[in-house]
Amino acid sequence: MVIKLEKTLSSDMNARIIGSGKETLVLAHGYGGDQSVWDKVLPGLSQTYQVVVFDWSFSGAIKDPNTLFDPAIYCCYDAFSDDLTALLEELNLDSTVFVGHSMSGMIGCIASIKKPHLFKRLILIGSSPRYVNSESYEGGFDIKDIEQLFSSIESNYYGWASIFPSLVIDKNDSESVSSFEQCLKRMKPDIGLSTAKTVFLSDHCDILEKVVIPCTIVQTTNDIVVPLSVVEYMMKMIKGESTVEMIDTVGHFPQLTAPLKLLEIIDRLMNVCLS
Repeated sequence: MVIKLEKTLSSDMNARIIGSGKETLVLAHGYGGDQSVWDKVLPGLSQTYQVVVFDWSFSGAIKDPNTLFDPAIYCCYDAFSDDLTALLEELNLDSTVFVGHSMSGMIGCIASIKKPHLFKRLILIGSSPRYVNSESYEGGFDIKDIEQLFSSIESNYYGWASIFPSLVIDKNDSESVSSFEQCLKRMKPDIGLSTAKTVFLSDHCDILEKVVIPCTIVQTTNDIVVPLSVVEYMMKMIKGESTVEMIDTVGHFPQLTAPLKLLEIIDRLMNVCLS
């Protein structure tokens, strides 16, 4: 069952409600993606739950991103978290289970602090509060690495978009690499650069101690984007109940490379919610 929505924020963000059930799952994609990154897990989830999928304003799947995406507004995660809470309120949803991939994990954390009644549990897939290393924190990247990333995006966006997917997804999974490459290339280069700066220069370490909604951190065993040190840090700093689920796969996208394992984890967590 697919419910068509009127022309509102939800239609601007291509929101869809699929399936039915007592529990609602909200799936939020990360940088460079769109809701298609959930295609391998959506059929299984929608058999049991009501599932919400949508596209962030930077996504190449947005029909007219230049009217929706303002780099001055979306220079921080707060604007995205406001979109998320506004979307859930527009759809009359609360007590949802939020599944946030990559940058969306922190967006969900921020949203849960602002409006905790909208969330029952946060499932954070490959999420990080900060990517840049400091003396007391290992985020995975030196600032010179991040600056080189921005330079590559700015100088030759489509060339960079051809290379980056094989760095963050198991290169042996050519279908998934190609799928994410197509997502990246649908995104407008100027929006891609602006959003990359928002993501990779973000620092939300200070918000973790304000997160009281139960969290499950889902991490792959080999993720070039988020090292295990970040998972350990998040576990230590999140105030609410938190657990970690490891998935034995290479890369930053377990929903693409290990969908059955991710489905098993989500189902198990949903059973906890129902009990």
